Amino acid sequence: MTDLTIFYDGGCPLCAAEMRHLNSLDTSGKIAFEDIFAVDFEARFPHIDQREADRILHGQLADGELIFGLDVTYQAWALVGKRKWVAILRWPLFKQVADLSYLFFAKHRYRISRLLTGQERCDACAIGADKV
Repeated sequence: MTDLTIFYDGGCPLCAAEMRHLNSLDTSGKIAFEDIFAVDFEARFPHIDQREADRILHGQLADGELIFGLDVTYQAWALVGKRKWVAILRWPLFKQVADLSYLFFAKHRYRISRLLTGQERCDACAIGADKV
C-alpha cells in the first residue's frame, strides 16, 4: 500500500514531467501515479470525478482521504524528502496566493506547456513503467 495516490493528467507534458521527477525520487514506493485519462480509469476509480480531477489535481492518502491541488503537491514532495522545496506553498501568508496561482496554471497548463516545451499535449507521457 502506498502513502499517496496522485491522479494526474497523463497528456500534459508539464504534469507528466513533474510525475516523472517525483517517480525518480520515490525510491521507497510511497507514491502511486494514476493517469486520469487511462482507458480503465473510471472503472478502477469510480469515486474520482474525472472532469474535476482534470480541473484540479487530486490525491488520495492511504486512509482514503482525498486531497486537492497544492496539498497533493506538498504531500508528494514531502514523501520523497523534499518538503523544504515546497513548504512555502502551505505557509499561511502564501497559501492563498499559491492556491490561486495553481488554479490559473491548471486551467492554462496546455498553453503554458506549449510555451515552455513546444508541446501542448502528448498522447501518453509515460512516467516510468517500473513503478506505475
